[in-house]
Amino acid sequence: MFTASAIMNMKNHMFLTYPLLCFLFLSSFVYGQLDYKYYDTTCPNLTKIVRNGVWSAISNDTRMPASLLRLHFHDCFVNGCDGSILLDDTSTFTGEKNAFPNRNSARGYEVIDAIKANVEKACPSTVSCTDILTLAAREAIYLTRGPFWSVCLGRRDSVTASQSAANDQLPSPFEPLVNITAKFVSKGLDVKDVVVLSGAHTIGFAQCFTFKRRLFDFDGSGNPDPTLDSSLLGSLRSVCPNQSDSDSNLAPLDAVTINRFDNVYFKNLMNNSGLLESDQALMNDNTTAALVSNYSRNPSLFSKEFAASMVKLINIGVLTGQNGEIRKNCRVVN
Repeated sequence: MFTASAIMNMKNHMFLTYPLLCFLFLSSFVYGQLDYKYYDTTCPNLTKIVRNGVWSAISNDTRMPASLLRLHFHDCFVNGCDGSILLDDTSTFTGEKNAFPNRNSARGYEVIDAIKANVEKACPSTVSCTDILTLAAREAIYLTRGPFWSVCLGRRDSVTASQSAANDQLPSPFEPLVNITAKFVSKGLDVKDVVVLSGAHTIGFAQCFTFKRRLFDFDGSGNPDPTLDSSLLGSLRSVCPNQSDSDSNLAPLDAVTINRFDNVYFKNLMNNSGLLESDQALMNDNTTAALVSNYSRNPSLFSKEFAASMVKLINIGVLTGQNGEIRKNCRVVN
């Protein structure tokens, strides 16, 4: 982690890899609505407020960077980056919070609530929850020594959410690579984005139920996954014994550098030490395996291309202009 002064010093000397790319994936209409300086006059301290909120959250919970990034990813992948994942259920719709990929696993809602409250004090009814979540995810990764990417702003919030859409559209660790890739392609992403964004698993934890079959009964064989490193197998079995009450136990996605955003995830895959079956599956395809190999050897390349993929992700299906709204409370429609 960095001190606050170190963060600001690094920010001043930072190489912004992709200052313009966010517009490349938008329609001409949206291009005119989003702007890096969107809140410069209406909420000039926005980035500072978000950064301080994320810093405070990380200080209290080292898992929070991964949680905020995952929350943002799960928002953008379901009908676009529109803050729909933040909405509570209502009498008119069942939202995304209790969809299978999010139930008892999506975290960070209270962090976004706290940041939103501080933003509302400074700039009432001005900044969308979607933009706050987008900035919070960026700051969370940067504060764990990951890359920085420029964020164009001006997104608006959805007025509905869909549990069924979340169940259908979000990639699952239980799916084969071809299915996961198809879901990425449906969002305007590609196979390189699959690999590079999977690199986010260099931080965070997974519940045992998401990988337990690799430990005890892979493909119904009664044996462990033969591709799983034997020493990792032993340590995981101690965390996740073969009993149902261990399903919610946690194991780090990258046990080597748990709280640091780096390229060790890819080195782990090269050593048959990916935690999720969907992660290790990247080594079973020539195209994705070549990308894994490249990122495992070149951390700068991974950082650069992660930033580029995030710029693509954060502009999926955004609402602008008169579409959607600016929520006052991220959990409810105005």
